[in-house]
Amino acid sequence: MKHVLRTFLLAAGLGALAYLPAHGQAAPPITFGKIDPKDFDKATFVRDSAANAVVLCDYGRSRFDMGMKGDFVTVFERVVRIKILKKGGYHWADGSVVLYHRGADTEKLSNLRGFTYNVGANGEITKEKLETSSVFTEQVDANLTRRRFTLPNVHEGSVVEYAYTVTSDYWFNFHNWTFQHDIPTRWSEYRASIPEYFIYKQLWQGYEPLAQRDVTEGSTQFFIRSSNKAVVAQVKNYRWATKDVPALTPEPFMTTPRDYVTQINFELEGLHWPGEAYQNVSGTWEKMQTELLAYDTFGGQLGRGGFLKAQVTALMAQYPNAAERAAAVHALVRDNVKSTGEGLLGEAGIRKTWEQHRGNAADVNLLLIALLREAGLPAYPVILSTREHGRVDPNFPLLSRFNYVVAAVQLNDSSRVLADATEPFAPFGMLPAACLSGQGRLIQGEKSGAWVQLDSPFRHVRYRSAQLTLDERGSLTGKLRDEHGGYLAASHRAELRQQGEKKYVENLLKEQQGWKIDKFAFQNVDALGKPLMLDLDVRVPGEAEQPLNTIYLSVLQALDEAANPFRLTERRFPVDFGARREETSLVTLTLPAGYTVEELPKNAVVDLPNGGGRFLFSVTPVGNNLQIVSRMTLNRSMYLADEYAGLREFYERMLAKQAEKIVLKRKS
Repeated sequence: MKHVLRTFLLAAGLGALAYLPAHGQAAPPITFGKIDPKDFDKATFVRDSAANAVVLCDYGRSRFDMGMKGDFVTVFERVVRIKILKKGGYHWADGSVVLYHRGADTEKLSNLRGFTYNVGANGEITKEKLETSSVFTEQVDANLTRRRFTLPNVHEGSVVEYAYTVTSDYWFNFHNWTFQHDIPTRWSEYRASIPEYFIYKQLWQGYEPLAQRDVTEGSTQFFIRSSNKAVVAQVKNYRWATKDVPALTPEPFMTTPRDYVTQINFELEGLHWPGEAYQNVSGTWEKMQTELLAYDTFGGQLGRGGFLKAQVTALMAQYPNAAERAAAVHALVRDNVKSTGEGLLGEAGIRKTWEQHRGNAADVNLLLIALLREAGLPAYPVILSTREHGRVDPNFPLLSRFNYVVAAVQLNDSSRVLADATEPFAPFGMLPAACLSGQGRLIQGEKSGAWVQLDSPFRHVRYRSAQLTLDERGSLTGKLRDEHGGYLAASHRAELRQQGEKKYVENLLKEQQGWKIDKFAFQNVDALGKPLMLDLDVRVPGEAEQPLNTIYLSVLQALDEAANPFRLTERRFPVDFGARREETSLVTLTLPAGYTVEELPKNAVVDLPNGGGRFLFSVTPVGNNLQIVSRMTLNRSMYLADEYAGLREFYERMLAKQAEKIVLKRKS
């Protein structure tokens, strides 16, 4: 893209550029090297007692200048100052800058400098300089280099600051800005000066309000060779700032904090040079699809499944039904090839992947698509971003936003199944949990594509049934069956394969303190379409040494003492389980002879609004037994932020009900 833009601008006859500062802009919020004594006052950080460090000020500025080659360059300058409060915050004294390069052209880092400030024995503020020996270079990939550095002599109470400049020929790589981190940020400010010739899309995300948002007009002067005259172009000077932004930390059932952090991103949309027509240079989904399908490491692999024609032909004869045939092809790939990790583009090629029995996710799933096509089934790639990688914005057709590919296969009954062959314990049609990230892009051709929902017909299912006998000391003995279905089965099968049966059960005992297991047996270990079952002969000792006159017992809590995962009273972003959930416990409890029921928990039904879920609980006497039933069903995989309070209360009421005591009295 850089060379296309360069040709465009040189045709306009540009000469040297003189940048004129904008009038009326506020002074920078921080000056490098000018420390504030208040930053060493402990009283200043009382409110941050839970944090390991605090960003005192993070200030960045991007503008355009004229480079040595006669082209526009972007110049990004940053100054950041951080207070280290605890040892857990020492890593905030480490900094890094990622630089893009292609061929001989590279972004350039300059004016890197830094200090560590401490309070000396006599109360004076001392400072130590960042040395060049503490700066390191590492290659991230073919187009990215990272410069790392570590500031010296960091202690609890230190203040560290560093500053640098990055000059870039790549206008499409206009610097983004993040206002929020996983530690509190007192002040974060970003300024951008953009001439009228460059049109950028601005994409905002996050939940923190801006403390400052200004746009002022400035000017930039150009010298045009053809007319030997200087012209003045308008410049928009943007200023955004946030104040007292709380730390953003991971919470249960979220994709990744990067999806919710407060930040602004830029994409070059067009160029509008004087006397020239507007030129749209932004990407499109069609362009991206054409590019992908032209890659040998992606589209070039889709028609190369013929090397397994004999095996596929045999499956076609054995499975005339399209759904069964697709499942058989899926099993052929899944059971013969191991995934080495994520990937949007293949590394080895599908034939080598088959021969070596290993490849990245793209190698494995492109092989799956190729063989599905070889089996006469319409199959296409679906590219996506995994949950940890972050969500894709449909307004930004950028290939870098994707890091994974799965298969979409069309069956005869007009239903479409999303399939992935990288998980050894997942049946056909079960996407990895990491891929349940909202939506992916279906690529049917260079001009044909669509968004598809990355949902799953499989759920997260647990079913427990037990026949237990209670003795007069409060001990429980009996048989317990623990069933794991859907996504829970896949994860537990993986644990079982890794640990072995004995170690798996030993780890179960660590979670259930006090349990004694006399016998265990697994069922359906290799039957991926069925629940994984574990049958146990179990003893749960009571606390009493002598027979009790009154027994207080919470059976479900004894079997599994769960806690509410939703501890915060408020939450600004959705609860994303990935898949629907269902948990059921069915217990038959035989009471000890000579005891009568004094009190039983009341039956209960708790509903989430709008059919979002239900919890059922009942205790029913049947002769000398009690039938205890607990069933929780969540009918959706995602609950919005305004539903959080209801979901949190739902869990609270469920756990409170499960913890209620059965009270038994000894007959006199």
